Amino acid sequence: MNESEFWKIINYVHESANGDMDEKSSLLTEKIKNLSKEDATKFSQIFDSKMDTTYSWELWGAAYILNGGCSDDSFNDFRSSLISRGKNSFEKAMNNPDSLADESFDEDSWFFEGFQYAVTEGVEVVLGSLPERQSPAPSEPSGNEWDEEDENHFQTTYPNLWKAAEARYASISPTPVSTSSESSKQTKKKPWWKFW
Repeated sequence: MNESEFWKIINYVHESANGDMDEKSSLLTEKIKNLSKEDATKFSQIFDSKMDTTYSWELWGAAYILNGGCSDDSFNDFRSSLISRGKNSFEKAMNNPDSLADESFDEDSWFFEGFQYAVTEGVEVVLGSLPERQSPAPSEPSGNEWDEEDENHFQTTYPNLWKAAEARYASISPTPVSTSSESSKQTKKKPWWKFW
């Protein structure tokens, strides 16, 4: 099992599932179950490596815009979902996260919770447990941390993604949030990119 063979399996399940993430996950688990112990171990390690590679502030910012907010858990789901889309989509997003503006967005597909568990399930069937990682998981994302209040950062770093997401949310009015003090009450709205 090498990276080429890893991506061959990922591409196969992606193309075979026709956008159905549950089906894609099931297909992946079955594929892994049929691997040798050596190949299942290597598949798991390559998957971990790809998850580590995607753990960056730059990609997290793109996911944040796509979903109108993105927690740690949601970012894990996003990263595994990105891997599930195959080598070309993965490399394109890693080279330029703003290129995600070219993709059709569906929350269930882009923030699917189960794909990483499909890897775990298949590998555990073959090995009985998960193999040791080749290196520890990163404790912090790579790159420069951004401030979620910094609208200018999102607009300038992800201009195409920003425009696409803004257009998508344009028809949805956020619920006003009321704040009060002893002397006065005022109503203000959350900006569209904080749509949670």
